[in-house]
Amino acid sequence: MHRRQFLAHGLRVAAFAGGAASLPLPAWATSRATEIAAAQDAWDLTIGPAPVTFGDRRGTAAGINGTVPGPLVRLREGQDVVLNVTNTLDEDSSIHWHGLLLPSNMDGVPGISYDGIAPGETFTYRFRVRQHGTYWYHSHSGLQEQVGVYGPLVIDPAGRNAVAFDREYVVLLSDWTFEDPARVLANLKVADDYYNRNRVAGQAPFDAWARMRMSKSDIADVGAATYTYLMNGRDAAMNWTGLFEPGERVRLRFINGSAMSFFNVRIPGLTMRVVQADGQDVEPVDVGEFQIGTAETYDVVVEPGEGAWTIMCESSDRSGYVRGTLTSSAGEIAAVPPLRKPPLLTMADMGMDHGGMHHGHAMQGPTDPLADLPPVTHDHRRGPGVANVAEVTASRLHEPGVGLENLPYKALAYTDLRSTEPNADTRPPSRTIELHLTGNMHRYMWSFDGYKFSEVSGPIELDYDERVRLQFVNDTMMSHPIHLHGMFVELVNGNGRRNPRKHTVVVKPAERLAVDVTANEPGPWAFHCHLLYHMQAGMMRVVRVKDAPA
Repeated sequence: MHRRQFLAHGLRVAAFAGGAASLPLPAWATSRATEIAAAQDAWDLTIGPAPVTFGDRRGTAAGINGTVPGPLVRLREGQDVVLNVTNTLDEDSSIHWHGLLLPSNMDGVPGISYDGIAPGETFTYRFRVRQHGTYWYHSHSGLQEQVGVYGPLVIDPAGRNAVAFDREYVVLLSDWTFEDPARVLANLKVADDYYNRNRVAGQAPFDAWARMRMSKSDIADVGAATYTYLMNGRDAAMNWTGLFEPGERVRLRFINGSAMSFFNVRIPGLTMRVVQADGQDVEPVDVGEFQIGTAETYDVVVEPGEGAWTIMCESSDRSGYVRGTLTSSAGEIAAVPPLRKPPLLTMADMGMDHGGMHHGHAMQGPTDPLADLPPVTHDHRRGPGVANVAEVTASRLHEPGVGLENLPYKALAYTDLRSTEPNADTRPPSRTIELHLTGNMHRYMWSFDGYKFSEVSGPIELDYDERVRLQFVNDTMMSHPIHLHGMFVELVNGNGRRNPRKHTVVVKPAERLAVDVTANEPGPWAFHCHLLYHMQAGMMRVVRVKDAPA
C-alpha cells in the first residue's frame, strides 16, 4: 500500500492487513473505566508521536504522553498548578487551556500570548485555578489540533459540588483524518464541496444558491468522506463503554474537541438533564437531544435503568457518527439507530428578505434579545472574500440547531440556558462593537468584517474593566463557534442577570446575537472561529485589554 507522509509533521500513515491492533489510550478513556483521576498540583505533558489504529488503517499522530487523546488533567479550584509541557516534535508546538481564566502569558497562543514551545524545549505553565467545571486543552499551533494534540480538563469545585451524581465519565468527541490536514485545507480551497457526500442533485446553476456560491447541503465543510468520528479516542466499532449500577445518577461530561465537527447527541430512551454549559453551572434542563458546537462543553446527568443504552453522536451533516454504550452489565450493548436524513439549508439561512419572515417568525415579541440592540449597519469591507450579506437577520437563540427543528421531543436551545448564580457585573454596556462573520465558501475565504487575520492593522482595544457588548452578525450560511480567550462572555438570551456565561458561542446562519463582556483580564487575547480551517483561513482577531490603572 502507498504510504503518505504528513507534510507538516513528518508523520506517517499506512494501511495494513488483519484485525485492529491494540490502541494505546490514557486510563480515563479506557473502555469500562469506572472512575477518573484525582486532582494533582503538578503535571508533566509531552507532545510527540502517538500510534493510532482505526478499522484496517493505522498511523502515527501527534499526541500527548503517547496517546490520542491526551491525559485527563484534573485540577481543584483555588490550587496553584504547575504544568510542564515538553515538545518532542520537529516543529514548534503549544498548549492552550480552553476556557480557563489565567494570565495572558499562560494562555498558550504563539504570536499573541507567548512564543510557543520550540522542538526539544519545555515550557512551564503556572497559574492559580480560579474556576471549576468541564474544559479541555489543545495545541494552538498550525493544524496540530487535527492530528491529535488535545485532551480533557476537569476542575473540581473548592466546596460542595452543586451537581448531585454517583458516577462520572468524560465523553470527549473528536474527528480524525488519515489525510495530511494541510491537504484537507488545500482540497477545500480547490472545491468547497470536496468532502460533501450529501450534494443536492439538480440545483440550478443560476439559482440563488449558485449565486451565493453555496449548496443547500453545505452543513459541514468536512464530513465522513475523510473523517472518522471518535469518542474518547475510539471509533464507533470500538464502542467506548461506561459501566454503572442501576439507580445511579451518572454525570457525562461532553466535550467537543473536534477540529471541524458539530455533533447531535442523544441517548435513545433516556432523558438527559443539562446541568452545565462551558464549565458554568446552569439551572437544570431536561432534553432528549442537544447539538454541541466545536469547542463547547455540556454536562448532563442521566439515570439509566438496568440494561444497555447507546450514546449516539451524529455529525450535524449526518454523514457519519460515533457511538458509545452505558451499561449495567459488561459486554451488553444496545441498538444503534440509523443515520437520519441529512438536513438542508433554507432561504432563511441565506438571510434573504421574504416578506419579513425568518424561519416562520416574523417578530420575536417584547422579550426578543435583539429588542434593545442597534440596527445592523453592514459598514464593513466587501469584495471577493464576502460572498453574501444577510439582508434579514434575526435572533435564532430559540432554535436548537440545523436539523433539530421538528423532533418529537425537546432539544436544547440557547434560550434554555440560565445561570444558577446572578452575574456579578450589573452595569449596562458602555458601547457596542458590531462584528460581521464573513466569508466566501466557494473560495474558502473566512474573515471578520471582510478582513482576514493577516490583513488587520491592530487589535480590538478594550479599556480595563470596561463593560462592552459585542454584536455578532453572521453574513455567511454556516454556523460559527466564536471563542474569546481569557474571559467569559454573557450570552444575551433574555434571562437578564441570569444570562449564561460561555467561552464559545455558536452563531447560526443569518443570525444576529449579542454577548456582554467585562474586560477585567489584561493583555492580548485570541478571538476566533473555532472551526480549525476557518481560523487558519483568516477568521481570527486579537482583543487587547489595557492594563489595570496603577
